[in-house]
Parts: sequence; C-alpha cells; structure tokens
Amino acid sequence: MFETVLIANRGAIATRILRSLKQMGVKSVAVYHEQDVNSLHVQQADLAISLGDGSAADTYLNIPKILQAAKDSGAQAIHPGYGFLSENQSFVRECEAAGLVFIGPTIEQMALFGLKHAAREAAQAAGVPLVPGSPLLEDIAQAQQWAEQVGYPVILKSTAGGGGIGMQVCHNLSELTQAWDSVRRLGGNYFANNGVFLEAYIANARHIEVQIFGDGRGLACALGERDCSAQRRNQKVLEETPAPNLSETQRQALHATAESLMASVQYRNAGTVEFIYDVNREAFYFLEVNTRLQVEHGVTEQVWGVDLVNWMVRQAAGELDLAFEHGKLQPRGHAIQARIYAEAPHLDFRPSSGGLTDVSWPQMSGLRIDSWVESGLVVPALFDPMIAKMISLADNRAAALTLLDSALSQTVLYGIETNLAYVRAIMRSAEAQTGQLLTRSLASLAFT
Repeated sequence: MFETVLIANRGAIATRILRSLKQMGVKSVAVYHEQDVNSLHVQQADLAISLGDGSAADTYLNIPKILQAAKDSGAQAIHPGYGFLSENQSFVRECEAAGLVFIGPTIEQMALFGLKHAAREAAQAAGVPLVPGSPLLEDIAQAQQWAEQVGYPVILKSTAGGGGIGMQVCHNLSELTQAWDSVRRLGGNYFANNGVFLEAYIANARHIEVQIFGDGRGLACALGERDCSAQRRNQKVLEETPAPNLSETQRQALHATAESLMASVQYRNAGTVEFIYDVNREAFYFLEVNTRLQVEHGVTEQVWGVDLVNWMVRQAAGELDLAFEHGKLQPRGHAIQARIYAEAPHLDFRPSSGGLTDVSWPQMSGLRIDSWVESGLVVPALFDPMIAKMISLADNRAAALTLLDSALSQTVLYGIETNLAYVRAIMRSAEAQTGQLLTRSLASLAFT
C-alpha cells in the first residue's frame, strides 16, 4: 500500500478523499490556492502545500506545481478527484514519467472516452444502443445533411469536455445554422477542441448512469444505477439510487450493457457509463463515459455499503481483488443527494461568494454530508460554487425524500446566498415526489 497520497483537488471531494485515506492509515497531502488556506481539506490533511495565488490555471491546473508538491511531500500516488486534472491525459503521462501512480484509468482509456464521437464508436463496436446521430462533422453543409437524415429536432454537441458546455438543441435548419459557430467556438474556448457532431434530440428523456469499477484485466462490475435527471442547464442538482420507475428487466439490461462496454476495453478503476432513457419508448441509449469518480458517487456508496475511494487507492496499489469485493456487496435502501451551491436562484443562479458567518449541519441518522466549509470561512469567487453534498439513506424512496427535506430545512448557511430553498422546491414538486423528473423538468419549475 502507498505510504503517502497527494490529492490534486479542493473542496468537498478533497475532504471526501481525505476521510478514506485516514481510515486506511495512508498519509494525505493537500494542495491549495491561497484563498483556500482555511478550507477544511487544508486543515484535515497530514500535510498541506500552497500552490500560490492567481487563477485555477496557476494553481490547481498547474501540472508542474502539482508534481513538485508530490515530490516534496514524498507521495507515491496522486488522486485527482473530479474536475480539474482528473481527465487530463497530459497529467497522467507526466505523473507516470515522474514515477507517480495516477489513481484512475489509463491514458488510452481517457483518450477513447474523452471525445464523445470516439466514445460513440467504441459503444457501437461493443453493441451498445446509440441515439441516431452523425460522425464528427466537417462543415455546416455536412451538418445540414445529417440533420435531415436524423430528423429534427437534433442536438449539436461539442465532442470534447462536459458539464453541459457546448450543447444546443436545434428544431430546424435556421437554428442549426445559428448554433454551428457558437457550439464550435465554445468547444474551442473551453476544451481546445472545436469538433462537433449531432444526435437526435429526445424531448422526454431521463438521465440514468451506471457506476462501474474495472480491474484493468477485463472484469468490469456494475454497482447499480443512478437517476440524474434533475438538471438545471445540463448541470445535475439531485441524484438518486436506485433509479425510480424502472422495471427489473430494464435495470439489469443497463448494468449488463455498461459492464460489457467497459470490459471490452479492459477498463481500469472507477468510471461511469451514462445513458439517455427515452420515456416514450422505454428504451435507453448510450450517452458518454466519465473516466473518473463522479460528484454523485456518494449515493452509490450509501446503498451499496462500499468505499469507492478505498477501492480506487487499493486497485492502483495492486491490492484489490475486485471479484471478491464485489461479491460481498448487497444493495440496501434508497439514497438521494442534493448539491448545495453558493448561488442566488433569484438572480438567475449567479454564483455567490463571500464570508460564511454561520454554518450548522443537522446531525441525523441516515444523513451524510460531504463539505469543505465551516463558520468563518470565505467562499472564493474563483472556483465551482458547490459547497456541500447532502445525502439521505432510508429504507425506501419516500422516507429518503422526507429525511433529506428535513435535513435541508435544518441546515444553516448564513452570510451568502445558497440554493437551499430551490432544492427543497424541486423535491416538493409532483415530478420529484413520483420519480418522474425529466432532464427538461427544471426548466419549467416555478421558483421565486
């Protein structure tokens, strides 16, 4: 086992990884931007190394600084968390060149699934059902031809990146023409890749994903599925497992399909296969693969009784018997996660920064909170505004909803604007209560 692991991240995921490392008896190293100097991940780590000030590019995305911190601390491995460098192939390559173990998949697997059009090709080769769509498009004329062939409405997508950036629904030729330059520009600006393709747009869709863990030798195990349909502008707000209103046949088919795809590439470590579920046809289609730990991994951990970070570290150290560990698991109950953001819903969800004058989390049976803040801490404007993930676990979905709503009502976050009231409004909606949220449901949610 590694003696020391560096966490190349911040916020809730950094404190989450720290918790597992501490339980494993592995020394933890945190890195931080100067504005994060009082963050809980800095306080809780065995060693914390400053990356200086400036932008994210100067700090959490600065590969030479991260590698130097690893060298100075004596770390043998790096856990990237999610976001930042977690799916950066150059980072993995430089880690390996420096003699460091990257806790995650291989460079080749990142490359394969990092571009959506290439991932579609891999899925097709593995027999995974695909939404009708195009290959990578060369120009607007080719896009028009494919849109006619697929049939409007279509969704134009950047092949690189994620987080809902570089996606636009087009209902006709005029909208496609207008979107062409915009989507390409977004892809180029955010992901240094302006390649685009298109797919048929499924209006009544759910977003369902399968948690996968692979041993790198052809065994890929599914740990249930998560419903992530509660999305605002393609950003997830609520996630849960098991997904409601699915037949057992559909559930098992999702798991088997995801396992087949990831086994076909001898996938290594944690990953997620995402699907679009067409409510009208009761059919699922491949969306993409995330070659990292997901923000919503906690709901899977709660229901399955597994520590995915522990598995990731042990697998990277060559000490995980995946078949044995997976065989011991038995899912129980229902878990729901709410993402708590520092943002102002009444101001079009503008990020909110500043000092937290009072922070108080409820202490309740079945409640898990992953956070990086406490009273007196300043939330900087530089980074993602998520400040916590609140997860409820209960015997059934109704009880999990009730527990989570009660916990949200007792949460105190004073000093800045948050989305607490907005999340509670979603949970009280008829669609959420009945498990019928679609990916477009929040666009019409009344909230003031």
